[in-house]
Amino acid sequence: MSNIMNSFSLEGKIALVTGASYGIGFAIASAYAEAGATIVFCDIKDEFVQKGIASYNELGIKAHGYVCDVTSEEQVNDMVAKIEREVGVIDIVVNNAGIIKRIPMHEMSAEDFRQVIDVDLNAPFIVAKAVIPSMIKKGHGKIINICSMMSELGRETVSAYAAAKGGLKMLTKNIASEYGEFNIQCNGIGPGYIATPQTAPLREVQEDGSRHPFDQFIIAKTPAARWGTAEDLSGPAVFLASDASDFVNGHILYVDGGILAYIGKQPK
Repeated sequence: MSNIMNSFSLEGKIALVTGASYGIGFAIASAYAEAGATIVFCDIKDEFVQKGIASYNELGIKAHGYVCDVTSEEQVNDMVAKIEREVGVIDIVVNNAGIIKRIPMHEMSAEDFRQVIDVDLNAPFIVAKAVIPSMIKKGHGKIINICSMMSELGRETVSAYAAAKGGLKMLTKNIASEYGEFNIQCNGIGPGYIATPQTAPLREVQEDGSRHPFDQFIIAKTPAARWGTAEDLSGPAVFLASDASDFVNGHILYVDGGILAYIGKQPK
């Protein structure tokens, strides 16, 4: 009988993570490398790709970086063909690249709304569409979409982002429905509030020694009573990329410290 831990190994697999020069994408790709995968990533500018390669090198990871605008079907198709020639057929895709624009809906231009939908919803469709034919030929594949708690909840100023992430949740379910028979699993990860350099200002201690108001809000709403870390996503991401999840399909795994399960504290 094989060791159960072997089913979590990514040895011999090729994983493409979009927008993985830093942050959540970088943490997930690094975890995949640790689990044995060959890492391929892309970003929209060469300077980001070069910084990403340097960061992977620091960890002793040989990553293959490509410049690609994931909203361009032509660029994505060219990149996937190039990866297949230079590295091999992609086994795992993580649609991580994304943007958010925090603007009240009645002040948001249709152009801004479309841009968020383009990056956060159309791009995962384009990338998945590009890799699925080779996954069908190979007889297996894993597609992981980075969803959000905004796939389930609304909040002020994030109408476009919530619309995109809600759509991404349903795209995830539909890819699972359409391609499950080819041994392709498509699942999502919904991060909670993650402590990253971008959210650092929201966690700064105030002059009077108290927590930032938003920090207080998140801690009060999270049963774990803390922000998540990028590393908190590593285990779930490895699981969904591995053979251990071969019968898990169309599922959104929320890694949120329990926020979505919790109605919140009663006011004192």
